[in-house]
This record gives sequence, C-alpha cells and structure tokens, in this order.
Amino acid sequence: MRSQTGAALQKHTLLWLIIVSQCVCALGCGPQYDDAIERFCLAKFRFDMEELDQSNWCSWDDTVELYGELTNCTFLVAMNLNCYWPNRQVDEFFIQVHKHYFNECSLSGRLLRDPPNRILGPFIAVPILVTLLMTALVVWRSKRSEGIV
Repeated sequence: MRSQTGAALQKHTLLWLIIVSQCVCALGCGPQYDDAIERFCLAKFRFDMEELDQSNWCSWDDTVELYGELTNCTFLVAMNLNCYWPNRQVDEFFIQVHKHYFNECSLSGRLLRDPPNRILGPFIAVPILVTLLMTALVVWRSKRSEGIV
C-alpha cells in the first residue's frame, strides 16, 4: 500500500514537472535567447538600417526585406535553442525595435508628406475667396437699405 502511495506521488510530481517545464518554455528561453537575438539578429538589422538613409526608414518598400530577415532570424534562433516562437521575449524585442526605428512612421507605413501645391492650393484659396466674397456681399447689402422695414 505504501508503494502505491509512493508511485502515485511520483506520478503527480512527474506530471507537475512536465506542466511547469512546458509553461516555462512557453514564456521564453531566458537570457540566452535575449543575448542571441541581440548578437545575431539585431546587430545585422542595425547595420542594414544604418546603411539605409534614415529618411527611408518609414518606407515599407525599403525596409520590408530587412524586417523579414530580422523576423526570420529571431525564429531560427528560437528553433536552435528549442524555444517556442513567438514568445514574450520576441514581442518585447520587436516593441523596442519599433520604438527605435519606426516610432515616427504612420500606421500605413507610408511616408507622411504634404500634398503637391496643385492639390493643396485650391483647399487654401477657395475658403479665402468665399470669405472675401461673403464679406463684400454683406457690405453691399447693408448699403442698400431700401425696401427693408
């Protein structure tokens, strides 16, 4: 009877160890994963981004390949370290990358620019002309008071 209790205890202990190890793996790999993606992935991405003119950092056409390589690198490092991917560490890593490189970019990934003058001009000129016209109409109408009681 005592051996049955001991066997049941061992089974429960083994079950808890498996569950805990799976949860720890799901959270990430620990500091070795952070070090590896910093050394291998971020170093190359940083070098490639520095070669690219900073005014093009928000251009998706110019950065999509570099960003894809960075993503694949974090995946390959995770696979080599037998980690789950994506994980919390990858999320935090990409948040830091976005804060540094893409903080000034619009949500669409396009560069924000003023429209050309041929489009912007009418949006400025028409309200000014309408305001002047309405002012002249009010002044003209106020001078012609005949017929008003």
